Amino acid sequence: MFKKVLVANRGEIAIRVLRACDERGIAAVAVFSEVDRSALHVRYADEAYCIGPAPSRDSYLRIDKIIDVARKAGVDAIHPGYGFLSENAEFAAACADAGIAFIGPGPDAIEKMGDKVTARQTVARRGVPLVPGSPPGLHDEELCAAATEIGYPVMIKASAGGGGKGMRVVQGPSDFVGALAAARREALSAFGNDEVYVEKLIPNARHIEIQILADSHGQIVHLGERECSIQRRHQKLIEEAPSVAVAETLRREMGEVAIEAARAVNYVNAGTVEFLFDSRDSKYYFLEMNTRLQVEHPVTEIVTGVDIVKEQIAIAAGRRMRYRQEDITPKGWAIECRITAEDPFNGFVPSVGTIVNLQEPTGPGVRVESGLYRGAEITPYYDPMVAKLIAWGETRAEAILRMRRALNEYRIGGIKTSIPFHQEIMDSTEFIWGTFDTGFLDRRHLRRQADKNNEQEKIAAVTAALIAHEQGRQAVHIGSGSGASGRTLWKQAGRMVAVRGRW
Repeated sequence: MFKKVLVANRGEIAIRVLRACDERGIAAVAVFSEVDRSALHVRYADEAYCIGPAPSRDSYLRIDKIIDVARKAGVDAIHPGYGFLSENAEFAAACADAGIAFIGPGPDAIEKMGDKVTARQTVARRGVPLVPGSPPGLHDEELCAAATEIGYPVMIKASAGGGGKGMRVVQGPSDFVGALAAARREALSAFGNDEVYVEKLIPNARHIEIQILADSHGQIVHLGERECSIQRRHQKLIEEAPSVAVAETLRREMGEVAIEAARAVNYVNAGTVEFLFDSRDSKYYFLEMNTRLQVEHPVTEIVTGVDIVKEQIAIAAGRRMRYRQEDITPKGWAIECRITAEDPFNGFVPSVGTIVNLQEPTGPGVRVESGLYRGAEITPYYDPMVAKLIAWGETRAEAILRMRRALNEYRIGGIKTSIPFHQEIMDSTEFIWGTFDTGFLDRRHLRRQADKNNEQEKIAAVTAALIAHEQGRQAVHIGSGSGASGRTLWKQAGRMVAVRGRW
């Protein structure tokens, strides 16, 4: 087993990995940017080193600086967490060149699965079902023709993409050229590569993913599925395990397909195979493979009892996995809410500031993973997710009730957070019944907009009626002649308007 591990990340995931190292008796090293000097993960580590200014391109994305720190600290391995360099084949190769173990898959697997087109071609040879799509390397005119052949609506997707970047939904041919140009620009900005492809859009699909673990001795197991359909702009906000849409027979089948996808690239370590699931006919299609630990891994850990991070470390050290497929017996239901520093009632605008008050929920079935503390600074430099709240129950209903209770207990003062948004979703009939899909939040937004427009129309109608009524009353008084006091008609009308607050 390793003696010392460097965690090349920050925030709650860095703390999660540091805790796993501590439980395995491994010394842990943290890295931090100048703005993260007082961050919680720095305090948790046995050693910590500054690697540069606040922008991630100058710190957490600097392979040379991280490798330099790893050499100085004398670490055996590096855990990348998720985000930043976690799916960077160059970083995995640099670790190998430096004689340092990378706690994740090899660079070849990262490279093959990191390019979506290559990933599709690779898993297709193993019989993994694919969404109908275009081949790689097509020019704009060829992509337009491919979209027509596939049939609208379609999705334009960045070949090297992820996280919703470089993606556009196109409903018809008239919108294709503009959407294609926008997708290419965004892909180039986000990934340095403007290559895109076209894929059939499956309406009302669900986003289902399968967690796998694979060791270097050829053993691969899957840990069941996660439901990740509650998304905003292709970013997951709420996840759960298992999924209400997946029956046991289908679960086994999708798990076996995920294992085949991993075998296609000789995968080793933790990974996730993502599918689009059409619940109308129970068909599923390969979407992509994430060659890293996922944000939502805790829901799988809770229902299976498998500590995925500790298994990652053991596998990277060359140990044989201690689980066989028959050992994986999920129990109960788990739901995760991503707590972000955003204003959900103002278009999810990021919120920055100092945490002036913090009360985290506790109690049976509740787990919080957080990088927050009173006095912590939330800056604009990194992802807005500041914590994850997970609730477990013996049934889905109990898990929802516990999540409601936990969200009600959660207090984060000093910034706006997504907690009110999650409270609304937990009360949503569509979520409670499990009838949602990836279009859930878009439909909810449209309904809200329609309700808002209807309300404005009602207010306008009432206002117009009041004005007409008032004008009618004034006309009656003006035309009724002078009073006994001898005041003029104009004075009577003026006093009436003044009394009603309209002067």
